[in-house]
Amino acid sequence: MGFFGNDKLESMDALLLSQVKDLYDAESRIVSSMPDMIEKASCQKLKAALTSHMTESAEHVTRLEEIFSLLNEDSKRETCKATKGLLDEAAETISTDGDPDVLDAALIAAAQRIEHYEISAYGSAKAFAEKCGQDQVARLLGQTLAEEHNADKILSHLASTSINNKAAAANLSS
Repeated sequence: MGFFGNDKLESMDALLLSQVKDLYDAESRIVSSMPDMIEKASCQKLKAALTSHMTESAEHVTRLEEIFSLLNEDSKRETCKATKGLLDEAAETISTDGDPDVLDAALIAAAQRIEHYEISAYGSAKAFAEKCGQDQVARLLGQTLAEEHNADKILSHLASTSINNKAAAANLSS
């Protein structure tokens, strides 16, 4: 059922667990989808940024498994419809032909949509963990949240300092 899962939300603990399951699914989907985005990218700096974030996302999956253990729960994915939809949109970009610089700009836009969802989700989950007195869980979620912010910052920098300029130049040459 996505954001709130199939379980009843009778407590903040249940809400936190639902969010962790959602994030576990989201990160797992991202790790599976990133190789296609990396392959489509033409800018080497973008390829490097996406590759680095794919590695981080795999670490996020491992960190979420640690969180399940801290919560005394089995690692279980709950379909993250938001990430699934965002990745479907990214797949459309991947399957599109066009100017490589314009496609790189589109890939950054797709990746940042995903980052912004993750920033929101990790921020909420961290706040829930804090309210539940799950300090170690909150610390781990905060660590991932900081990494998601950094990935977004890197993508913004790439877009604003080079890729969007190259993509705009494609308009002038066509």
